[in-house]
Amino acid sequence: MPKYAGVSPETLAKLKKYDTPTICNVVELWDMRSRSRGYMDKSIMACYPKLPPMVGYALTTTFRSMEPPKGLDAYAGIAGQLEVFDQFSGPPVLVFQDLDQPCASATFGEVMCTTYKQFGASGLITSGTGRDLEQVAPLDFPCFTSGSICAHGYCHMLHINVPVTVGGMAIFPGELLHGDLNGITTIPVEVASEVPDACDELAAAEKIILDYVKGPNINPKGFAEARKACGAKIAELANRLKSKKLVVG
Repeated sequence: MPKYAGVSPETLAKLKKYDTPTICNVVELWDMRSRSRGYMDKSIMACYPKLPPMVGYALTTTFRSMEPPKGLDAYAGIAGQLEVFDQFSGPPVLVFQDLDQPCASATFGEVMCTTYKQFGASGLITSGTGRDLEQVAPLDFPCFTSGSICAHGYCHMLHINVPVTVGGMAIFPGELLHGDLNGITTIPVEVASEVPDACDELAAAEKIILDYVKGPNINPKGFAEARKACGAKIAELANRLKSKKLVVG
């Protein structure tokens, strides 16, 4: 039985169809958190921005590489991570907090990413750096880092499935993550199944403005009317989502 709550595989598949900014816009409609919370800052960038969106559950790990470890090495740490994969109801995303400041060496390389993918992970995020970027590229395994460093130093993992801070955001084990070339956000599990349909409705509302500005004879008054119509649809969607959550919750 999974330790962490999740959503259905069908919901995960649907969430992968949308870009991360759209996911952020929809999650905002529930007013469950501040609009300046729940996503990583610009320090975390996609290594492979052409890959489709990544969706999965946070398997968190703390990491160091400046000095030799007192305990296990990096690959022994991987074994410990793999042992908890079954605690998640879907594919994990490996999330590393590099505790060295400044970062001393790469968190991941070809061997680690190949292993994670073969065991079913959907991606990797680190506040540190990566390497073997050319070799990892053919794996189609999304990776997000603060940069690259060519060496692995004394890489080792300290703690698995503990709260970490990456990209200015606290990440707890089991949180549902969504990421693409625009960045990384969390999706509250309790509303995740409603997000895909809401994404479609939000896109339809925004299309009112897009269709207008792409049409002939545009003017400020017409734009204001289109914007008002778009806003009304979004407001109606937000009210419906929040009222439904209140009934369910």
